[in-house]
Amino acid sequence: MDVLKHKSFLEELLFWTIKYEFPQKMVTFLLNMLPDQEYKVAFTKTFVQHYAFIMKTLKKSHESDTMSNRIVHISVQLFSNEELARQVTEECQLLDIMVTVLLYMMESCLIKSELQDEENSLHVVVNCGEALLKNNTYWPLVSDFINILSHQSVAKRFLEDHGLLVTWMNFVSFFQGMNLNKRELNEHVEFESQTYYAAFAAELEACAQPMWGLLSHCKVRETQEYTRNVVRYCLEALQDWFDAINFVDEPAPNQVTFHLPLHRYYAMFLSKAVKCQELDLDSVLPDQEMLMKLMIHPLQIQASLAEIHSNMWVRNGLQIKGQAMTYVQSHFCNSMIDPDIYLLQVCASRLDPDYFISSVFERFKVVDLLTMASQHQNTVLDAEHERSMLEGALTFLVILLSLRLHLGMSDDEILRAEMVAQLCMNDRTHSSLLDLIPENPNPKSGIIPGSYSFESVLSAVADFKAPVFEPGGSMQQGMYTPKAEVWDQEFDPVMVILRTVYRRDVQSAMDRYTAFLKQSGKFPGNPWPPYKKRTSLHPSYKGLMRLLHCKTLHIVLFTLLYKILMDHQNLSEHVLCMVLYLIELGLENSAEEESDEEASVGGPERCHDSWFPGSNLVSNMRHFINYVRVRVPETAPEVKRDSPASTSSDNLGSLQSSRRPKVLQRENSGTAQVFSLVAERRKKFQEIINRSSSEANQVVRPKTSSKWSAPGSAPQLTTAILEIKESILSLLIKLHHKLSGKQNSYYPPWLDDIEILIQPEIPKYSHGDGITAVERILLKAASQSRMNKRIIEEICRKVTPPVPPKKVTAAEKKTLDKEERRQKARERQQKLLAEFASRQKSFMETAMDVDSPENDIPMEITTAEPQVSEAVYDCVICGQSGPSSEDRPTGLVVLLQASSVLGQCRDNVEPKKLPISEEEQIYPWDTCAAVHDVRLSLLQRYFKDSSCLLAVSIGWEGGVYVQTCGHTLHIDCHKSYMESLRNDQVLQGFSVDKGEFTCPLCRQFANSVLPCYPGSNVENNPWQRPSNKSIQDLIKEVEELQGRPGAFPVSISSETNLSKEMESVMKDIKNTTQKKYRDYSKTPGSPDNDFLFMYSVARTNLELELIHRGGNLCSGGASTAGKRSCLNQLFHVLALHMRLYSIDSEYNPWRKLTQLEEMNPQLGYEEQQPEVPILYHDVTSLLLIQILMMPQPLRKDHFTCIVKVLFTLLYTQALAALSVKCSEEDRSAWKHAGALKKSTCDAEKSYEVLLSFVISELFKGKLYHEEGTQECAMVNPISWSPESMEKCLQDFCLPFLRITSLLQHHLFGEDLPGCQEEEEFSVLASCLGLLPTFYQTEHPFISASCLDWPVPAFDIITQWCFEIKSFTERHAEQGKALLIQESKWKLPHLLQLPENYNTIFQYYHRKTCSVCTKVPKDPAVCLVCGTFVCLKGLCCKQQSYCECVLHSQNCGAGTGIFLLINASVIIIIRGHRFCLWGSVYLDAHGEEDRDLRRGKPLYICKERYKVLEQQWISHTFDHINKRWGPHYNGL
Repeated sequence: MDVLKHKSFLEELLFWTIKYEFPQKMVTFLLNMLPDQEYKVAFTKTFVQHYAFIMKTLKKSHESDTMSNRIVHISVQLFSNEELARQVTEECQLLDIMVTVLLYMMESCLIKSELQDEENSLHVVVNCGEALLKNNTYWPLVSDFINILSHQSVAKRFLEDHGLLVTWMNFVSFFQGMNLNKRELNEHVEFESQTYYAAFAAELEACAQPMWGLLSHCKVRETQEYTRNVVRYCLEALQDWFDAINFVDEPAPNQVTFHLPLHRYYAMFLSKAVKCQELDLDSVLPDQEMLMKLMIHPLQIQASLAEIHSNMWVRNGLQIKGQAMTYVQSHFCNSMIDPDIYLLQVCASRLDPDYFISSVFERFKVVDLLTMASQHQNTVLDAEHERSMLEGALTFLVILLSLRLHLGMSDDEILRAEMVAQLCMNDRTHSSLLDLIPENPNPKSGIIPGSYSFESVLSAVADFKAPVFEPGGSMQQGMYTPKAEVWDQEFDPVMVILRTVYRRDVQSAMDRYTAFLKQSGKFPGNPWPPYKKRTSLHPSYKGLMRLLHCKTLHIVLFTLLYKILMDHQNLSEHVLCMVLYLIELGLENSAEEESDEEASVGGPERCHDSWFPGSNLVSNMRHFINYVRVRVPETAPEVKRDSPASTSSDNLGSLQSSRRPKVLQRENSGTAQVFSLVAERRKKFQEIINRSSSEANQVVRPKTSSKWSAPGSAPQLTTAILEIKESILSLLIKLHHKLSGKQNSYYPPWLDDIEILIQPEIPKYSHGDGITAVERILLKAASQSRMNKRIIEEICRKVTPPVPPKKVTAAEKKTLDKEERRQKARERQQKLLAEFASRQKSFMETAMDVDSPENDIPMEITTAEPQVSEAVYDCVICGQSGPSSEDRPTGLVVLLQASSVLGQCRDNVEPKKLPISEEEQIYPWDTCAAVHDVRLSLLQRYFKDSSCLLAVSIGWEGGVYVQTCGHTLHIDCHKSYMESLRNDQVLQGFSVDKGEFTCPLCRQFANSVLPCYPGSNVENNPWQRPSNKSIQDLIKEVEELQGRPGAFPVSISSETNLSKEMESVMKDIKNTTQKKYRDYSKTPGSPDNDFLFMYSVARTNLELELIHRGGNLCSGGASTAGKRSCLNQLFHVLALHMRLYSIDSEYNPWRKLTQLEEMNPQLGYEEQQPEVPILYHDVTSLLLIQILMMPQPLRKDHFTCIVKVLFTLLYTQALAALSVKCSEEDRSAWKHAGALKKSTCDAEKSYEVLLSFVISELFKGKLYHEEGTQECAMVNPISWSPESMEKCLQDFCLPFLRITSLLQHHLFGEDLPGCQEEEEFSVLASCLGLLPTFYQTEHPFISASCLDWPVPAFDIITQWCFEIKSFTERHAEQGKALLIQESKWKLPHLLQLPENYNTIFQYYHRKTCSVCTKVPKDPAVCLVCGTFVCLKGLCCKQQSYCECVLHSQNCGAGTGIFLLINASVIIIIRGHRFCLWGSVYLDAHGEEDRDLRRGKPLYICKERYKVLEQQWISHTFDHINKRWGPHYNGL
């Protein structure tokens, strides 16, 4: 780090640029001159010269992130050029400078390592808590280093330079053993450190990435020398490290570090050497002692993983689990766990197998468990952890012996195995697969995700599942799922276990595998993980298989089989599965020739002779073991037995036993043989050390070892002798009996078919459970040796009862009974669970699904069955049932929301398109809301205001929609429920102060309670029955009833609880929508406003229900909202309030409809404005006014009477509208044709006669006189036929009939009949009682036959026409416009979106906002009306409301649906809350791309858009979307 001496202006300039932390303008200035070649070289050299200074400034900087980005911005342009990088390397020692600078940088944050020998350790490691590591300050320098190493010429120099390699290994060793974890044994840690993030990032970026860079240049034979260099200095660094931490052969207990970069460098270069450079493995391996040391720490990590998953580290907090997960996580695994396992495989293949196996069980702390005795003491492990640690040890051995990632698999095979493992755990999206497959960090390997081989492998192993929807509204992405043949042939549980971050994923993979086998009929029961034949080993690693043929492992397998057979505690099916898997692996990989006595029995091997004669599994399987001496606690049952004098053998704490004859001569056997697996391993280690160094006798055992010594010293252990008389084969056959639950269940298959043995058809891949596994193993054993075959047959012949003495058979019988009982209980439980699940499912459907009313929970609202004396309600809070009373009323849980959906209906079938160019604009003049607005203002211009407000309905925009989940509660219970919610501090997604809550039963969102009116008493029943009164009588009754103010069973004067609640809910309804949507009167606050608003609420709800049914009633049946409709209760509340405003009987339209008055020719010429003529009235509004003015409950015959009278008016309006639409000639033709028939008997029911009469009456009012050009332009000349006229009249009347039928359905509970579209009119007419019952004969149906005139038709028509005469004389145009009412509205739709998202993005992301004329930072567009808005833009804020919120109020009365242009997601605003809905644009793999991060082309998903539209129309955003938050008007 020399002193800088500046010789040129460029150097001076760069110095100050660095000093001021790279100001952006200076950076741009310096980079702009780079095209000049001389400058480029000079600048690069200057940059290198200042490299140390850059590092110092970076360390001190407070804005290190910004500075880092700017450094890399420069360096990437300099060092990416290979020629330049090579030149600077040669001339300026770039590599030396970089490595030294990195070393210096890290030296500033070193601390003493506490690994192993805390006091005397000389090793230093980086401190992960330092800002330098926590903030990744080092990354620009490391990234430069990785960048230049990607150039072959530079990397070559690095790999040839021994000094550089030594310095680099020195740098790497700073990370060796960092972030040490010590297991907390007493208290939970107070503070969970999060330093592990920094540690993993540092190892990956500073150590692993450069390593992968170097490896990419060691791919061919010619580069062998480089590998030798790296391996040599790596081993030296490792040796120094072992010396520095004072390591002999025992790792310190209860500590683990996940960071061993030196081990991993060594492992990866070894792997490369064998795989690509054809190096002889042994030439780069160290001596045995070094190998023993090398394996200890990686093995310690594997054991610690098992401990962490067994919850032994639980007191260290969650972060330790985080480390275990990160270690195997997809971005880290190929730089961490894979090299570790590979290194262990290399060690295992070269070390003594007995030593290796015993080390494994000792590290996993399960040595004491491996005893034949039924009880034992474990000095290092609690009993509750024994089972999972034993499973961990066996699983580790299986992985070690099965994994071939570095032992012979090709890159394509690896990719395929990785992909299959990920897909088997869960279906995956394309992007998550890309993320989960460990990237081969070597860029030239051809497995860059997304490359050709990735796609081709994916299509070979997986099927694509297009995105689907679930009724709950959760949206799926496009998923890949494994093909059937992958489950059948390639599912590899070993790979799954290796790659799972969460243990539950292993279970998930097994569940999916089980489901596949059941579905495809391959295996009905509960399968075990399948056994899979492995890729053959690379010759260099053949030694690995010796592990399967060593006595220590055979003793362990024998002991475990015996324990499982004897039902000892702490053993699981998983243990058995692994044991059988290891036996099967051993048989697959046995030496071909079978020698009965191994030649190599010598030295310490002799200790095992008492167990097995040789080390070949095939021959050891048939070897019988008679007696075993064990050390057991005195309490154990074995102690009480008398031991036969003829035995002398022992298995201390573990695995030592012998056959009688050999050992009896050694009388000192009591001591000579008191040693365990642990002692055995120590001896081996000592021998190897003695072999390798003469002064080994001075080696001192580390202090820690006393903790691990054999537990023989414990006084309460005593010796017992067990009679065993079993071999592995006999144990397997008995196991078969035990698993199948039958005696003699195993029958050797070759007795029937000898062919099986000669060429056993053992598939590469086998499904099945424990029984099939045992059968496979026995078949393999028999086919590999004649002796085994004979012994198996012998054992099967003398089928023995299970091992223990007679007593046990009774016990076995008991356990069998117990099993049976258990099985039955299990079945019962399954049945109950299934029943419960189906109940829950049906409840969820009721609560969630808007479209399937059929499976609703029946609700006891008894409008449907008038015979029941009184409606009974269940309160979902207190659980009591009872009627609703005036003192204690019950209410329905309802959600009130303002809605403008109706106002979006248009008369055009084609939905509007979202504008994607300046030319396309959307004008809202043809929407239903606009048309109704125009009509009302036109009426208000010419007629009396109070009368205008009775002639129309409002609520097309901002109407109040009421919906319920169908659950009821007492209103007082509800109040206390709200109180408890108010006191509940948990952050809810709703605002209790605004009256919001969730239904206590189904959790559906709600904000009010609608009182149920006490009713349906017996005496009301006759009200439903038809009476035979004449229509004239009924008309009189209706008039009288309407005139009776407050003729309401509840007298308003006496304030009851019920009437208070009715008033408060009415307030809620009014407050739901904004004032501008309620107040249409010219005199603000006039009572007519309230009157209009109230019947319009009824209208809004009926119209919306009609839309939910698809715009017509052809489907019939109960209401779609079926039993969840609250219209009946709503009607009661509205009627109660409407009757407070009695209409002056003079103005009551009922009279004008049913009585002839004196026509006063002067009428309408007075100063004041006239009333609205009855022909300009909206008939549906009249219907609601008439019905809500009647006392409730209403009589059916009164209802029918009102409908009949109104139909006559409606029909006249239809005729008038028709007459205005047609041309002059048609009119005069009709006028004459009809006049001729006027005298016939049923003239009043003939549309021709009536039409001609209407034309002649209207003729008087100069209505048709201005037949100007505009008239012809307005109406296209249609040739009218009787059929087309009839259709025109029916279409005009249908909307009224539909609403009326719905109303009748809700008030009287009558079902709606289903029908074809063409007969809808006649079916509804007869359902409403307009058609006489005998009318079924005439074939072509004529709508006029439904007419039932209360007074002579021609007189009343004359009267009605006379009313508009004076108006049309002055305003013919307006008069005509008011007569043509547009009644055919199509269903509302959202805007149609373009196929490709790019078209939207290109137009809108640069578009300027019309309010502030800037390009918004977050542009959004409304999907209802196409308005472009600034999301969160302060520029367009009005009175603290941001533009989106404001627009949602103006366009949707509080509901807004916006597409966020820069994120491709849709956001819903509902009142004061908002939620992210998801995206309707998906990529080619059916995935969303939120925030456009992946930059894939996106295409419209029509199904999703349909779901969005459906939720908008059915007002179910609140119920279906769960993640709501307050927006505080800031969107």
